[in-house]
Amino acid sequence: YLEEQYRILTPEQRRLPKIYLEHDPPQEHPTNTRHWVDDPSMLLVHVTPFNDLMWDSGHTPTMVIDHGVIVPEHVRYTGELEKGLVVVNNIRRRGRRLGIDTFEAARKGVPLDLIGMGAMEVGGIGEVDHHELASFESRYRFLFNPIRYTSLGLAVCEAMMLGMPIIGLATTEMSTAVKNGISGYVDTDIRRLIEYMRLLLAEPAHARELGKGARRYARERFNIGRFVNDWNRAFALVSGVSLNAPRVHHREACRGEGNL
Repeated sequence: YLEEQYRILTPEQRRLPKIYLEHDPPQEHPTNTRHWVDDPSMLLVHVTPFNDLMWDSGHTPTMVIDHGVIVPEHVRYTGELEKGLVVVNNIRRRGRRLGIDTFEAARKGVPLDLIGMGAMEVGGIGEVDHHELASFESRYRFLFNPIRYTSLGLAVCEAMMLGMPIIGLATTEMSTAVKNGISGYVDTDIRRLIEYMRLLLAEPAHARELGKGARRYARERFNIGRFVNDWNRAFALVSGVSLNAPRVHHREACRGEGNL
């Protein structure tokens, strides 16, 4: 943004309506970091309400557009494997922020498999092709998200859409996405999280009920129709176009949403 727009775009192109999509929470300081986009004529889109809350967005108007995800229609949670799954890329290199220590602490107490880039560096399985991921993960009893501080991961949203119970740290947007006893469990005490993991390993019926709650919540918050509608509203806002046309296109594009 700071350099390449001037090198790549013409002055005429830079005068077009502009949106900056910010995927992450502030990393230098959680509350006092000023976003580098400070332009009242732009729209700054955050992917979680937590990110919008924490960034100092200056004079730039902001909008929150939650993730939207699609999972294969024929794949749903089964949970027959008596172990949990962790989906994080390069967890060792990314360190404490991505939860290498919380993952290792939990793995000492319960059986956990790790997948993602660099997973084998810490005894994990390795990468799983994206088109096989839903079928692969649906067999695990729960998804454990060890991450301390980042945006709400797509892995969490997709697992919930499959009907998979979630266990994770009650930090950032995870504290709103997972409801204790309804769709999984979140806490800031890793010892309690390990107890919850053991509970789900011992009681598969309870895990299935939590998975149903996770899917209900995901269908409401992370469905692709809502995602498309939100982005159409953002485009209409910056371009000054009436919302009527995007709504018509949205309905036509999302007739099958009820089958998600």
